[in-house]
Amino acid sequence: MKIATFNINGIKARLPRLLEWLDESQADAVCLQEIKSMEDNFPRLEFEDKGWHVEVLGQKGFNGVALLSREPMADVMRGLPGNEDDPQARYIEGTLKGVRIASLYLPNGNPVPGPKYEYKMSFMDHLITHAASLLKSEQPVVIAGDYNVIPTPEDCHDSKTWENDALFLPQTREKYRTLLYQGWTDAIRQIHPRGDCFTFWDYQRGAWQKDDGIRIDHLLLSPQAADMLVDAGIDRLQRGKEKASDHVPVWITLKQDDQ
Repeated sequence: MKIATFNINGIKARLPRLLEWLDESQADAVCLQEIKSMEDNFPRLEFEDKGWHVEVLGQKGFNGVALLSREPMADVMRGLPGNEDDPQARYIEGTLKGVRIASLYLPNGNPVPGPKYEYKMSFMDHLITHAASLLKSEQPVVIAGDYNVIPTPEDCHDSKTWENDALFLPQTREKYRTLLYQGWTDAIRQIHPRGDCFTFWDYQRGAWQKDDGIRIDHLLLSPQAADMLVDAGIDRLQRGKEKASDHVPVWITLKQDDQ
């Protein structure tokens, strides 16, 4: 089973590139973030015509997450438990072939200090609590998405330029480690323990041309899912295409009993 995550940065603006990549990727499930669309305006038919099932938690003009799958998702849950009053659309979860899959768009948190960073920290606390409950289920779980966290200095081209940014502050990385230490496996680092493995290049200052990137899109696996991990990768070349997102797809393949 192949599962991918992709912060698309506006579903309508990137639709041609996304449809092309979906045909190339042969994924079974895709977690989308930053769709910037309400459910009613999501281009559902374009995906359904290609055989995709679609689940959306939308928000007008901002945020928004979705799950695409080759078979219908079961037990779909919209919103992060314990954070039901959050007006921002940042979390959706469903089950495909016995694997619980979540699409996450964690808050950016800038500027620091301020209410946006406080919101980021609060959201991470809710995520940590829910992630612990997912582990108790003892089922294969994949929490995939844009975490807006640079885990280590190796995960950015120049750590000094990020040292005062919400994505790289010590408090942010400590909170992320709290999540990891519950027992989650960072799939990319499991398969590619060394190297930059960037997933995001800003549109500003020629970041793509200079390879001035960061790694903020992650797939975290429960122990049961980690036992199934076969491969993981980053479709880096998508960033160089016309009208590309500033993120690129990140994916894993899991071996299942029927494979």
